[in-house]
Amino acid sequence: MKTYIAPSILSADFGNLQQEIEMVNKSDADWFHIDVMDGVFVPNISFGMPVISAIKKHATKTMDVHLMIVNPDRYIEDFKKVGADILTVHYEACTHLHRTVQAIKAAGMKAGVSLNPHTPIAVLEDIIADLDLVLIMSVNPGFGGQSFIENTYKKVEQLKNLIEFSESDAIIEVDGGVTDQNIQKLADKGATAFVAGSFVFKSENPTKTIKNLKTLVS
Repeated sequence: MKTYIAPSILSADFGNLQQEIEMVNKSDADWFHIDVMDGVFVPNISFGMPVISAIKKHATKTMDVHLMIVNPDRYIEDFKKVGADILTVHYEACTHLHRTVQAIKAAGMKAGVSLNPHTPIAVLEDIIADLDLVLIMSVNPGFGGQSFIENTYKKVEQLKNLIEFSESDAIIEVDGGVTDQNIQKLADKGATAFVAGSFVFKSENPTKTIKNLKTLVS
């Protein structure tokens, strides 16, 4: 089973962003995870289109863009233009989720859906076959550096069962509080993509930290 390590650029040093991007390029990481927040769906604001476009100029790996915004349908084409390869929207932010997913695919990107910690896996039963990725939030979205929510293990296991039952090819991604202490258990439950932010970028040797995470789940 292929695994993916996705350092979260939200935790990078913005004053040395190109240097941080080049570190990820040279590391064993697989994806760049880019959180987009609007201050409405979550109580914080992060990257806009110009910053993502700037990241794309230097990034040599998959751009995994996670939208924590209201009305994501309005911006699907824009995110394609600035370089998103995977576009993940929140179940909680989409009134017509199937239509949103189809629009993402029509724009030429892989389509993901994210679930907040309180949202049950069962809500994906009717759309799981159409998804390329499901992102399980293991912290409350909006801020980096939060503690991992233990119920995540059960949700990953439930999602794995749903994917197998539905014969879906969706990747299970986990975002929030992922460290070398829980990544193996998450992989054992069925996760194959792991977002790590402050654990990577605040470590003494981010390249070594990424390599260690990758080794633990390979």
